[in-house]
Amino acid sequence: MNAQLAVAKQAAASAVTVLLLGETGTGKEVVARAIHRWSPRCSKPFIAVNCAAFPENLLENELFGHEKGAFTGALKREPGKIEIAEGGTLFLDEIGDMPLTMQSHLLRVLQDRTFYRVGGAQEVRADVRFIAATNKDLKQAIRQGTFREDLYFRLAVITVALPPLRERMEDLSSLVQHFLSQPSNVGLCRRLTLSDDAFRALQHYPWPGNVRELENVLTRALILCPGDPIGPEHLALSTVPASATTTPPVHQEPDTDIVFFSYHKSMDAYSQKLIEDALSRHGWNQTKAAAELGLQRTYLTKLLRQRKISGKPPTPSD
Repeated sequence: MNAQLAVAKQAAASAVTVLLLGETGTGKEVVARAIHRWSPRCSKPFIAVNCAAFPENLLENELFGHEKGAFTGALKREPGKIEIAEGGTLFLDEIGDMPLTMQSHLLRVLQDRTFYRVGGAQEVRADVRFIAATNKDLKQAIRQGTFREDLYFRLAVITVALPPLRERMEDLSSLVQHFLSQPSNVGLCRRLTLSDDAFRALQHYPWPGNVRELENVLTRALILCPGDPIGPEHLALSTVPASATTTPPVHQEPDTDIVFFSYHKSMDAYSQKLIEDALSRHGWNQTKAAAELGLQRTYLTKLLRQRKISGKPPTPSD
């Protein structure tokens, strides 16, 4: 992490485009905000756009804005996020999910620093620093024809790869200390500590959701633990049931009942369980479930479709 953050800090001083790579929850937006804060543009806006949260036509409007009369309901000119970020930084999260047509529009902005509002004929100049992030393998996406190679090279002037939490467990203690030192963020005035057994449980957990999942686990413990210290029983760490995969366990720690499976299958199974549990807790209200999981409502819908999860409560068997 120190090496990657050193690269990010060096890049911050210039206006070059930075591409952040890493699994979901590794802290890509945190690093993007740090780059903005370290840059000469720090007094200007930092604007974030989740490219996976909008259909293609809405994403175009979100980024470029529109002119009055561009479509039904366009009663006045509205600036897009590029204009709003003028002089500052525009963070394009989930860039790997951007439709190909939009990729060509973005490429023009990166090359010429100009764009057109939807329905507009007047060229608009953009003084914006772009930072993009993705959890996808963009080189594989290029081979599959779902991502433009020329856009990739425009974005990847500086690349920062954030390792998953399971590969940087030496940071666990500092991260735990950081999250437990901010009880006021969840409306609490008390500060709690972590028992040795609870910390060992965190060390033995595979963290498919990375730092974001760690923050959620500790926040839940802060709220639900009746007194100091936090014990393993207050962490509510999920394990992947053996029936979730036919792949035999590849590693098992001594003195623990947590079994490690093939990473991708474990992550998919864990993600599905998280989503189904959240839906169940909220009576299959997708908006409330998305809020609990920290997801955009539209992104949750996309995950339901990808993982073939029904958005309705299961029908009781006869």
